[in-house]
Amino acid sequence: MNNIRPFRNIKRRKSKTIFVGKVAVGGDSPISVQSMTNTLTTDVKGTITQISELAEAGADIVRVSCPDKDSTLALKEIIKHSSVPIIADIHFHYERAIEAAKSGASCLRINPGNIGSISRVREVIKAANDYNCSIRIGVNGGSLEKDILEKYKEPCPEALVESALKNIKILEDNNFFNFKISVKASDIFLAVNSYRKLAVSCDYPLHLGITEAGGYFPGTVKSSIGLGLLLMEGIGDTIRVSLSANPVEEVKAGLEILKSLNLKNRGVKIISCPSCARQAFEVIKTVEILEQRLSHIKESLTLSIIGCVVNGPGEASQTDIGLTGGGKGNNMVYLSGLQNHKVPSENIIDHIVELVEKKAKELRNS
Repeated sequence: MNNIRPFRNIKRRKSKTIFVGKVAVGGDSPISVQSMTNTLTTDVKGTITQISELAEAGADIVRVSCPDKDSTLALKEIIKHSSVPIIADIHFHYERAIEAAKSGASCLRINPGNIGSISRVREVIKAANDYNCSIRIGVNGGSLEKDILEKYKEPCPEALVESALKNIKILEDNNFFNFKISVKASDIFLAVNSYRKLAVSCDYPLHLGITEAGGYFPGTVKSSIGLGLLLMEGIGDTIRVSLSANPVEEVKAGLEILKSLNLKNRGVKIISCPSCARQAFEVIKTVEILEQRLSHIKESLTLSIIGCVVNGPGEASQTDIGLTGGGKGNNMVYLSGLQNHKVPSENIIDHIVELVEKKAKELRNS
């Protein structure tokens, strides 16, 4: 009964496929979730620990900042201990990009127009080729090239896309095609319209993001709107939710956005009611605890937690495991959409956790 809910197909934009290490990006590949470390890269142990936490949370790719030579040297040791591909974040200094490629980075995040002369860009491209490293062209509404900003007077979709196409041409003219592109902005309308224009102007994979989205709650809402609009239109091959919060929360938010659109299935998808006077048990507290206790589950399954019999049976019929509140503390448990047995309110959490873990094990061994 796994994923019993009807699958809503989103027709994705056709794009080329590139590889960031072992992760395919673009084409028919699953949309990958990225985040970025916020430790000092020279703090090797701390950075390795954070990368491990991000990978455990579900990150497919992690970006690491390389602002100086000590950071690019540290990157070599960090990559040895990473289970996911590492992107080196480079700004302006072309030598940092070359060093990062030599240290084993799977991808270089650069803006070729900011690297310097064409000869320097060619050196970066040569390093990327020599060390099997892809590139992300990172255009940002807050750091457009001076000539483009003078032309358009302010960041606008046309300006971001012109910058992207200008940088694409630099790589193409040097016979390098192993790259993806982003046109990020902190304004939802600017970002969404820029990606829409870029999506019809090229067929390279697109990395989506609403940059500098803000704190955990407002940033998640903002990113969900912006990324959700684009993803529903089939635009986007890899995403990052940029939050002023623990990077692990970025991964969780990104996965939830993809799960809500049936674009990625990982972990337990909980369908729950907001609770009301009809609830037969404390729905909000129950869901809060279940989210924590089931966060380790990686297998994809659905769970409905509904406080009464108004919507409960209907939701339960569409999930792998369901719980509907009943009278006198006797709540109905549904398995594979069918009524199965009752559970008293005081035993709900432990019982549901046991059922979910059992179902996850079955899926894992199937």
